[in-house]
Amino acid sequence: MTTTPHAPLLSPGDPAPVTVLRGDGASPFLLIADHAGNAVPAALGRLGLPQSELERHIGWDIGIAGTTARLSERLDACAIMQAYSRLVIDCNRPLASPGSIAERSDGTEVPGNLGLDARQRRQRVDEIFSPYHARIAAELDRRAAAGRPTILVAMHSFTPSMAGRDRPWHAGVLYQRDARFAHALLEALRGEGDLVVGDNEPYRVSDATDYAIPVHAERRGLAHVELEIRQDLIADAAGQQAWAERLARLFTALQPRFAGA
Repeated sequence: MTTTPHAPLLSPGDPAPVTVLRGDGASPFLLIADHAGNAVPAALGRLGLPQSELERHIGWDIGIAGTTARLSERLDACAIMQAYSRLVIDCNRPLASPGSIAERSDGTEVPGNLGLDARQRRQRVDEIFSPYHARIAAELDRRAAAGRPTILVAMHSFTPSMAGRDRPWHAGVLYQRDARFAHALLEALRGEGDLVVGDNEPYRVSDATDYAIPVHAERRGLAHVELEIRQDLIADAAGQQAWAERLARLFTALQPRFAGA
């Protein structure tokens, strides 16, 4: 008896799961963006959602792809960005987390995520989640082998209002076990004089809810931060450029203290 092999999830017309900018960048900063894109594999038919839902904050981190790309250019820093919607599989969630492949997000049911079997879930892991994190790990291995210092920055954005409550922060610095770089960046951002900056707000990093920082930064002992920027501030090119310039200036000032960390 023979079995028919299952078709891959991603087709030739689908985007690659990983985008790398300035792979040979000289900066010690490594930028990653787990929710940079909102693509959905053609085989999943937009997960049964209208495009307007995928364009909401539930589908991706609005504005973070452009901000990360501009910051990469300003710093000459490598940036590794994930192309697919967080609703297909969330690349910053442990695979055992209920949020890994969400059936509902901010009041929206996701029909394409209901009743998945183990094979369907495994396809999303193997073709989207794993290649993205493998690329980050390979870059970190390469730098370690070359004796290059690395400061890992996980770039995210957050919606201005959630569950009917406005969020006052312009940005937030998130961390868990190691606050070295996060606290320094918090001080620098607050020192700008025109920003309300959250200390582990509007979220905080944990092993149960986050993947990138615990796995790629904490396990390797790297200086790091998960940075959140409010989405209305980077929804257009002007805002993205302004934040890239601000962060490039602050990161460059902090670099001598942490490039050897």
